[in-house]
Amino acid sequence: MNATRSSVASAATLLACALVLTACGDDSAASAPSLAAPPSSASPSTDNPPSAPGSSTPSASAADSPTAGGSPGPTSPAPAPSAPAVTAGNPAGRAPVPADAAPVDTSHPDRTVGTGSPAGCTSQAVVDAVAAGGIITFSCGPAPVTITLTRTARVRNASARVVLDGGGRVTLSGGGARRILYLNTCDQQQGWTTSHCQDQASPELTVQHLTFADGNASGQSADGGGGGAIFVRGGRLRVIDSRFVRNRCDQAGQDVGGGAVRVLDQYHGLPVIVSGSTFGGADGEGNSCSNGGALSSIGVSWTIRNSVLSGNTATGRGANPARPGTPGGGNGGALCTDGNHYAVDIAGSVVNGNLAHEGGGGLFFVSNDRTGTLRTATTTLTGNTSEGFETPGHPGIFFQGAGSPRTS
Repeated sequence: MNATRSSVASAATLLACALVLTACGDDSAASAPSLAAPPSSASPSTDNPPSAPGSSTPSASAADSPTAGGSPGPTSPAPAPSAPAVTAGNPAGRAPVPADAAPVDTSHPDRTVGTGSPAGCTSQAVVDAVAAGGIITFSCGPAPVTITLTRTARVRNASARVVLDGGGRVTLSGGGARRILYLNTCDQQQGWTTSHCQDQASPELTVQHLTFADGNASGQSADGGGGGAIFVRGGRLRVIDSRFVRNRCDQAGQDVGGGAVRVLDQYHGLPVIVSGSTFGGADGEGNSCSNGGALSSIGVSWTIRNSVLSGNTATGRGANPARPGTPGGGNGGALCTDGNHYAVDIAGSVVNGNLAHEGGGGLFFVSNDRTGTLRTATTTLTGNTSEGFETPGHPGIFFQGAGSPRTS
């Protein structure tokens, strides 16, 4: 893909500039592996140190609850009332939600993390549950709990689906040290299940009513890296009523992207679903990466409904290809996408207060063959800062695709 190399240019110069491939990542990273043999397995990653007991931390209001590794507290006369569930998304959003964006019914889970108190809600329990697959819920007590992972949870490719439902009271944390969740149908270490791993229907991964905090994919190089909280290649991804705060990936580089979520390939070109979710949302809560402070993808469509993307930052400098003397990157404060024929459709949402050191303070969209489309409907785009360049007449957006971005 093409990326404009000027920092601040006139509208005429911008429109005349030729863009170059891979503004949000290296298209070669998403190419199909040979069908004659399985693709090379992902290299062992530093986000998987030897297994160790994880920690789960109840909120301060749950001081009398058992803590991980501790003994149960004194028996109380009656169960503590449940704390209000954390909510996400744009409360003023009224955009219709597609059928496949509805929450999964998790009333009959295949497995449950925890046994009613924070003590059972450990990193190992989460990692094991994700590897086993199916519908996963949490029973960690009535108070909000944070489970800090000591290993990245990895989806096995033999799973038909994995659903993680935190009930609005569970935070999965990378502790600032590791990616939280990983799905890659082309990673032989997770089981190479088809000859067309870049376009297979499963696993389907749904995360709902969860918070993902302090994930960190810095230094991860498999398939181009990125995705501080979640990395997905293949299958399907749905994000429903979830929050992503303070996640990050490499802060410099022309190819890496997706401080919160990075996606390569979705089955038959179906879109990633994001509904009623928040990325950043408050001071100090934003996600960051060299490109795509919150979200990044190659050749992948997105359907985003009634969500909030605010306070996220594309930290790189030098665009793509990197200007001499710079590390490159800095495109798409909230969202950075590239590819050929794909679509980004945002409705009922808020995209504000994001920052890109280069292009597209809010949204960066490039379709190499000019067939891709960008639409925002009943969506607020304000206060998104493009320090380098943006499309004239569309503040906070850089767009190269079919026609013009459709905004309302």
